[in-house]
Amino acid sequence: MSEPRSGGAPTVLRVILGRRLQHLREKAGLTYEEAARALDVTHATVRRMEKAETGLKIPYVEKLLRLYAVGPEEIGAFLALARQGNRPGWWHRYRDVLPGWFSAFVSLEGEAAVIRAYEPHYVPGLLQTEDYARAVLRAGRPHLPEPDIERCVALRLERQTLLSRPDAPVLWAVIDETVLRRPIGGPGVMRAQLDRLIQACALPHVHLQVMPFAAGPHPAMYGPFHIFRFQTGELPDVVFTESLVGAAYLDERDDVTVFLEALDRMCAQAAPVHSTAAILDGVRKEI
Repeated sequence: MSEPRSGGAPTVLRVILGRRLQHLREKAGLTYEEAARALDVTHATVRRMEKAETGLKIPYVEKLLRLYAVGPEEIGAFLALARQGNRPGWWHRYRDVLPGWFSAFVSLEGEAAVIRAYEPHYVPGLLQTEDYARAVLRAGRPHLPEPDIERCVALRLERQTLLSRPDAPVLWAVIDETVLRRPIGGPGVMRAQLDRLIQACALPHVHLQVMPFAAGPHPAMYGPFHIFRFQTGELPDVVFTESLVGAAYLDERDDVTVFLEALDRMCAQAAPVHSTAAILDGVRKEI
């Protein structure tokens, strides 16, 4: 999965449908060029549809499905899903403040069954309080006007609603002790943020571990990352890493395995989940 184009990101459903189109084409024994000739387009158009780099044009999809010898009933169901996949995600209304490279993250986050993460700098966005989020965003985007900062805060808070859904994903995060010690927004903001984390520890689908300073070096000291796992077998695990100017989305098995193994070792090295609330309470008493 390459870096998303600046114009936005595909919904996860569109990614799944693109992969299905690729599977059907390969099952029919056709190349990109042969499929493209049926549409009178370039082979790049077919490839971009399969990679979810462009919208699924319904007439094109229907022609391809007929070319691939798909039955009428299955075609109807596929086209209905394609129309749904072409609709902008809920985050589209924040496109004025949402970087294009981060749109894919929000889409993946909203559809994942399991979200695993390592965060060495800040509390994970899904667990931030409003005031903490505001302070982080002001520091990270210092040139953004205040109204836009408030839009970013609103987006972050709306993302957090997925943890209260009936089908909420499992969130398993390892945070560095630095996250708890770094003063952000003042003592009151930090105490409220630690209270929020303590409350989150009581949720059955949230598992939080602290990597203490005393644990020494660990496999992911280079920076933060997320791993998304999905209920459907049609999507592989996806790793997200970011920088100041963009992000990378990795889904090649060898790449993902490196991150999974590193995080597994870190979970064994960090303080166990059952001790997290006590650690947080201890830090809170020091503020």
